[in-house]
Amino acid sequence: MPGRFDDIDVGQVVTLGVAAVDEPALRTFCAAFAPSWTIEDGVPDALVFALWSRLDSDASAAWPQTKRLGVDALRFMRHPPAGELLRGRMTVFAKDPVGADKGVIIAQHDLLDEAGRLVFSCLTRSVFSR
Repeated sequence: MPGRFDDIDVGQVVTLGVAAVDEPALRTFCAAFAPSWTIEDGVPDALVFALWSRLDSDASAAWPQTKRLGVDALRFMRHPPAGELLRGRMTVFAKDPVGADKGVIIAQHDLLDEAGRLVFSCLTRSVFSR
């Protein structure tokens, strides 16, 4: 990700990294938070969100992002199986300067499976330093 708000381009795609769906973690998650879910059905939506959230958090730790204003339009498309490798990406949709020292970035975040199929997507609004 570029250094500041003004260096970010609309249409820019940023890699968020990859996360493997670990079967022991899936079993533990289901036992604790989704006891009626069977792992044969793949990853439940809440764990898909948690995997995206972790990728997003790790990727954005060094960005000039100062605040996340919202996460909207969540779409859960697939339930990947245990062992699947998920890839995260962010696409900048819009940017709006807010004063001399900050701006808002609107972006779509996607999680894709190994075949490139959409598993999850959402829209975010975040404040970045200028």
